[in-house]
Amino acid sequence: MSTSTRTSPAPQTRPMVGNRTALGLFLGYVVLVVFSFVYLYPFLVQLTTAFKTNPDAVANPLSLVADPFTIAAFERLFDTDFPLWFLNSVVVTLLVTAGRVFLDSLAGYALARIKFRGRGAVFTAILAVMAVPGVVLLIPKFLVLNYLGIYDTYPALVLPLLVDAAGVFIMKQFFESIPESVEEAARIDGASTFRIFWSVVLPMSRPALITITILSFQGSWNELPHFIVAAQDPDLFTLTKGVATLTSGQLGSGQQYPITMAAALLMTIPVAIVFFVFQKYLVRGGTAGAVKG
Repeated sequence: MSTSTRTSPAPQTRPMVGNRTALGLFLGYVVLVVFSFVYLYPFLVQLTTAFKTNPDAVANPLSLVADPFTIAAFERLFDTDFPLWFLNSVVVTLLVTAGRVFLDSLAGYALARIKFRGRGAVFTAILAVMAVPGVVLLIPKFLVLNYLGIYDTYPALVLPLLVDAAGVFIMKQFFESIPESVEEAARIDGASTFRIFWSVVLPMSRPALITITILSFQGSWNELPHFIVAAQDPDLFTLTKGVATLTSGQLGSGQQYPITMAAALLMTIPVAIVFFVFQKYLVRGGTAGAVKG
């Protein structure tokens, strides 16, 4: 009678590895929550301060509890020129956003597809402009606007912002990712260059267009340095410039933190809406399905 020998099972290590993985994930989430709170805390202070009284805001500036809770800051805010500032910002932002999307797309397509002498130099110049700090161009902007006779007018607020180098760069890079065979088919059918751009290439560029729309809207809505040098008429103040005057004592003595925070809170709403509405398009599409087999 032969006896069979049994080998002892190998030590179980999977539960220990699983526990270490779970612990690592837990610690990672704890770190993320802590940094998220640090990042969001100033916004929470802004939100609660907007519903405080001025004495409470001065006495407890970092408190997240409004005691007492009041909307007096919003009521007083609308007794100022805030509605006019808001209207000016809406008009300027819509015009700038529409202009940037169209003109950046045109310039990007020209640099990506149209072969002309000096194309490389033009693209290099655009990259160089992106490297120049915006504050360096403030005085030249003022001199040009004054020379053209449009200083202190609506065109002065809009025209210098209609094209930006970053938008041209983004559109050029995206257009180069679109297969040229799609355009060749339209060209064989007799379509002109602009028709190909408008009817064929542009509809395929929705992710890039959405990106430019969000960046242009956010950038022009939050713009301040350009508006400082472009106009000084109070009737042309935008939200950024108008709210800046609130912090400089326009409403009388004291800092008036609740009114300033209420204005800043209302300023963030349009940008937040645009971002949350269009953010899903940023990760979609591309040129999938452009070329059929």
